[in-house]
Amino acid sequence: MLVVEDNELNLKLFCDLLRAHGYETAPVRDGREAVSTARTFAPDLVITDIQLPHISGLDIIGRMKSDGMLKKVPIMAVTAYAGQDDEARVRAAGANAYVTKPISVMRFVEEVQALI
Repeated sequence: MLVVEDNELNLKLFCDLLRAHGYETAPVRDGREAVSTARTFAPDLVITDIQLPHISGLDIIGRMKSDGMLKKVPIMAVTAYAGQDDEARVRAAGANAYVTKPISVMRFVEEVQALI
């Protein structure tokens, strides 16, 4: 699993949860490195925050979905945005799942399992 998150506590939480369920993780703190890391790591799933410095999670999703090597990798957006139109906008960008922060641990794990 590739986890793209600039907040250290959230990054640790997501990676710890995934590892506890037997998944290998590749943490990325800077969204600008997400696509190149994904190409090297070849993840089964990408989990990305939407509000990142330097590049938005929406841009990351778009770049991955337009990359021949990565376009079939499912993407789960995890975001503090919870407005009515936010989920539709994130899904329209290409995300396969949408989870709001603060996360429900149970829902997070269920979404990951559903996408794998």
